[in-house]
Amino acid sequence: MPATHALAGARTPLSALTGVGPALREKLAARGLSTLQDLWLHLPRGYEDRTALTAIRDLRSGEAAQVEGRVEAVERGFRYRPMLRVAISDASRATLVLRFFHFRAQQVAQFAVGARVRAFGTPRPGQQGLEIVHPSYRILGAGEQPLGEALDPVYPAIESVGPASLRKLIAQALRCLPEESALELLPQAWLDKQQLPSLREAILLLHAPPRDADVALLQIGLHPAQRRLALEEMLAHQLGLRRQRLALQSEGARPLSGDARLVEALLAALPFQLTGAQQRVYAQIREDLLRPRPMLRLVQGDVGSGKTVVAAMAALLAVADGRQAALMAPTELLAEQHCNNLRGWLEPLGVRICWLAGKVTGKARARALKEVASGEAQVVVGTHALMQEGVAFADLALAIVDEQHRFGVHQRLALRDKGSNGVPHQLVMTATPIPRTLAMSAYADLDVSAIDELPPGRTPVMTVALPDRRRDELVERIRVACADGRQAYWVCTLIDESDDVQAQAAQSSFEALQAALPDVRVGLVHGRQKAAEKQATMLAFKAGKLDLLVATTVIEVGVDVPNASLMVIENAERLGLAQLHQLRGRVGRGSAASSCVLLYQHPLSTLARQRLDTLRQTSDGFAIAEKDLQLRGPGELLGTRQTGLAGFRIADLARDADLLPQVHALADQLLRDCPDRAERIVDRWVGGAARYAAA
Repeated sequence: MPATHALAGARTPLSALTGVGPALREKLAARGLSTLQDLWLHLPRGYEDRTALTAIRDLRSGEAAQVEGRVEAVERGFRYRPMLRVAISDASRATLVLRFFHFRAQQVAQFAVGARVRAFGTPRPGQQGLEIVHPSYRILGAGEQPLGEALDPVYPAIESVGPASLRKLIAQALRCLPEESALELLPQAWLDKQQLPSLREAILLLHAPPRDADVALLQIGLHPAQRRLALEEMLAHQLGLRRQRLALQSEGARPLSGDARLVEALLAALPFQLTGAQQRVYAQIREDLLRPRPMLRLVQGDVGSGKTVVAAMAALLAVADGRQAALMAPTELLAEQHCNNLRGWLEPLGVRICWLAGKVTGKARARALKEVASGEAQVVVGTHALMQEGVAFADLALAIVDEQHRFGVHQRLALRDKGSNGVPHQLVMTATPIPRTLAMSAYADLDVSAIDELPPGRTPVMTVALPDRRRDELVERIRVACADGRQAYWVCTLIDESDDVQAQAAQSSFEALQAALPDVRVGLVHGRQKAAEKQATMLAFKAGKLDLLVATTVIEVGVDVPNASLMVIENAERLGLAQLHQLRGRVGRGSAASSCVLLYQHPLSTLARQRLDTLRQTSDGFAIAEKDLQLRGPGELLGTRQTGLAGFRIADLARDADLLPQVHALADQLLRDCPDRAERIVDRWVGGAARYAAA
């Protein structure tokens, strides 16, 4: 079968299968299953071994097994709720109870004393020895009943679609799987060298593993068949990103001449020395900007590592060339902070800064737009308002995006399209360190730099974890700190009281703390306030007019208050590591010894305990990011909406990171030797999402 037919078969809608009417098609589509290929890749989440029988005497608690026996007794009861207990025994002269809570009258009739039953499930200790609750079973007729030849797949559940129906549907789809020659897109020699099966072999094996398959490997996702699919999926994402990068670079960009006089003037005026890491990253940026293709660089650095200064230096290279730079931040507060910093550093050098955010309206907005369009504004700072249709730049040379993971993909595309003379150079910054493995995979379209050194003078933050019952001690500690002229944050994780989650709401914490600390000036900030109200409270705190700021996690990014030396995070067990680390970064910005208190509710889950322990042991954002990847997985760490990467169906970046070098080598080979195959691999796994993957 030619390859084009294979692809056509892969894209065949599920309505072509027997038994798939409009209602079932809708249920499947709700789970992202609309073509034959979607069913081929809808892999089991586990397996049941029905290829052998276990004697009842040999059953072990907690280990799934299949048994066969005769019904000895049946008992219907009602203690709190209906219950059916069926006792079966076999030649090993041991008895097992099958217990059901949901059953129909005809099921009870099936279990006649003496009937042969074959049942599968996980035995647990019951009142009279081992029992299996709700086993899958069948009543055997006369004669020999052969056992299965392969392990039975257990698929992820789909609402209103029974497991048996789903199995039949997938079996039907697998009968349409094209021949190997039509399906395979990876070089055979390469597969042989890596000792990996073909795609067809891998798919068929994973849907019905033979009885001698290594179930332990299958359960943890490390079977060669799973690795084969994970590798191709990671390869597709990599190729999609690389293709975007090549397409963007082929558009070309005007190089910046590298005139560093303004940068030198800035460095001479700064009250601090750049760290070695800042100097290294600036040198990489300057080299990029000298080339006739767009710079695509991600600069990651911990909270307070000095990314903004490096961005200011890059902006000055554009200004020195007579062109414009734009800096976009996700919130007005953060954008305004950048604007104030840049004004303090650049206006003394004669550089014109323009502020453009959503709240700039009327005549002020018209004036700002005119300055941007005429080129009078040399550095433009703002929020996503920079990307609106009415904003036209005279000559945008450099687009700087801060905290890029908070922007939707389309927003970044829009800023990229603002260049009138070729594509602007792009500098993307994040204070959320991304593990190297994730950066290699998720940002294959960007060169990645790390500012991995904190400026001298930053005081280390002491981190302690306290149970909620010690809250009163903590309130007293805040009173003492504020009486000494220090400031503190109290971060809550919810706004409204909730019956489901035992979390102190920001409003009630604010009122309780006001009552407990009558001499302390307390402010409140949460996401439901109007932007102006939020801004006013933040600025009052920054100006020292408030001693204690009660806030939700809206303060995670960007506020810089050197006098704040104490951070309390309520219900810390409910937040991810990266978020806890970001919040902790709000203190320790001045010379005073600073502390972060993680207030938690008992009992702590193992995962929450690991998170809090990691935070107490290290303040290295990169080490924390690696641990976060290990604990939470990449999907949560990056978020598919933000990166434009479709979520991985099979690959797991934490588990499959060791495949990345092979993925990179293979991507190079395919783009060089078989670009048409590369295209088809991307289409198979990523489809339309590839267009946005590099935004």
